[in-house]
Amino acid sequence: MNSPRLSVIIVNYNVEYFLAQCLYSVRKAAQFADIETIMVDNNSSDGSVEMTRRLFPEVKVIDNKNNLGFSKANNQAIRISEADYVLLLNPDTLVEEDTFKKCIAFMDAHPNSGGLGVKMVDGKGQFLKESKRGVPTPMVAFYKIFGFSNLFPKSKTFGQYHMGHLDMDGTHKIDILSGAYMMMRKNVLDEVGLLDEDFFMYGEDIDLSWRIRLGGYDNYYYPETRIIHYKGESTKKSSVNYVLVFYNAMIIFAKKHFSKKNAKVFEFLIQSAIYLRAGIALIRRFMEQSFLPFMDFIIILLTLTTTTTIYSSYTDVIYPTAVLQWLFPSYGLVFLVSIYFNQGYSTSPFINRIIKGVSWGGFIGLLLYGLLDDDYRFSRLIILMGALFSAINIVLYRWGLNSLGFPAILFKTIPDIRMAIVGKSGGIKRVKKLLEKTTNIPKVILEVYPSYDFQNDSNHFIANLGQLPDACNIFKINQIIYCAEDMDSGSIINEMILQENPDIELKIAPPESSFIIGSQSINTSGEILSINSINTFNHEESKTSKRLFDLFAATIILLLTPILIWQLENAGKYFGNLLHVFIGKKTWIGFAPIENHLDLTRTLKTPIIRLSDPYKKQNKPTEFFESLNINYAKAYDFATDIALIWQERQHLDN
Repeated sequence: MNSPRLSVIIVNYNVEYFLAQCLYSVRKAAQFADIETIMVDNNSSDGSVEMTRRLFPEVKVIDNKNNLGFSKANNQAIRISEADYVLLLNPDTLVEEDTFKKCIAFMDAHPNSGGLGVKMVDGKGQFLKESKRGVPTPMVAFYKIFGFSNLFPKSKTFGQYHMGHLDMDGTHKIDILSGAYMMMRKNVLDEVGLLDEDFFMYGEDIDLSWRIRLGGYDNYYYPETRIIHYKGESTKKSSVNYVLVFYNAMIIFAKKHFSKKNAKVFEFLIQSAIYLRAGIALIRRFMEQSFLPFMDFIIILLTLTTTTTIYSSYTDVIYPTAVLQWLFPSYGLVFLVSIYFNQGYSTSPFINRIIKGVSWGGFIGLLLYGLLDDDYRFSRLIILMGALFSAINIVLYRWGLNSLGFPAILFKTIPDIRMAIVGKSGGIKRVKKLLEKTTNIPKVILEVYPSYDFQNDSNHFIANLGQLPDACNIFKINQIIYCAEDMDSGSIINEMILQENPDIELKIAPPESSFIIGSQSINTSGEILSINSINTFNHEESKTSKRLFDLFAATIILLLTPILIWQLENAGKYFGNLLHVFIGKKTWIGFAPIENHLDLTRTLKTPIIRLSDPYKKQNKPTEFFESLNINYAKAYDFATDIALIWQERQHLDN
């Protein structure tokens, strides 16, 4: 058996949906080139390995039990490759059908080529500057870090980092390839060495590209084929951790390739950038996360104090100073915690969540009031009126902030989705069926046939691609979904590049998939639309709320043990469940176990009670339990957990 011409190596870490789309595109491209595909998984917890083995049996899988980092994982696959060329390909990419064929032909025609990169665009069809880069010398790094490269992007001096002086549509020799698509000659790697494993993530592509150049070989930027790169899905590039890891990788590179003097200059620049970027990020994050709670706390204190003043003026009652000094601040904290539990500080803090949070705060405040010493009791009416007016005042001041242009302070406005689906009948029906399960069903769905000469013989409006721009204006379309089973990747990329309206979101529905992938820009994470995308437990605030509720419920249940224990059959299992909840290995309530909802179920710890448990003796259809799961996933409410725990209290030893 002959060795393949190209080994496509994909290192994956917890990006299952992007990986699936990538592998679908690689499978299509493999029809035109002799390739093998190796997927190295760095201990993902999202089901990536299982998905790959199930849907892509032709892919060789290396299943690491630890996260070895990008360099070590790629080297594992390179060492078992016997192909003429190896390609390091990010999982959050999509290649054209002719990409591998064209790249192999180019490398064959240029025997001194050591590496090859291609033209990359983001999820909106915008060119990615890192498709071609220069070596980051101290001065190049200085121009990049302090913004000169952005001011003069086409300057050969200031724009050297991204080689902005080179035409993005012309083939050029370049210094540095992008690790998102890095094709190399295998015998060159045998000569210059594999990826340097001192780099955990980032910088290893720069190091290897430069070693290829030092070895006397050329690196090329080749724009005759393109890929989509949903930049930054494995890691969020705005995070402090990214800044630290990326810039420290640059320091490793400098120490390895520059003189001691230049390396020290480079390290100084990098360290300055680290402190500057990290400091700005931390301050910004603190301000963003603390502003609303701080303002709410002030509003609550002012409301309670004002209510007390007005009430005392009518009753001639003088309240102890301690009420104002520590009781009201304590009640204010109770209200804040309650608002937090009800997701009043989430990314979409709707009015009902704030009102619900303040209402629960008032209820808890009344319970705590009963525990106060007689000397410190003031009035239950003040608590009730304080809760009522606090809710009104918080809503009013947030509405005011919204009116001044602060985004998502109170209302996260969800615009009507007016969607165009580009595909044939089967693909469009599949996408529509998926959309029916989401939280915001499109108001308009325009069917677009992927052919410019399509003639409409339907009794409702169907456009063709030639009519799409006009149709987008007429119907005010704000989302376009391309069905990948009905269009080749090259055509999809062409249409994305031709789409001139920046306000229209562009998405792709991979073939035979139950998910849709899109990306607003290179600075935002790709938006995944799937059953799991409606899951609130993918958000940290919901995970935290559920964890805190589990601890609270476990404490109450433990206190009620003398009463509950007589209703249980297995006391040992009951106490074991309590322990597992306290240490975070289990949760009280979890999803119904349904095969096609595995993405949902794995987002929660092992449950003691499942949503399906109350219906064990009833012959309910699968659709009923699917609906239970989806509704629970859309909007977590701890009142549901309370009700289920009470209903299933005799089964806490499950």
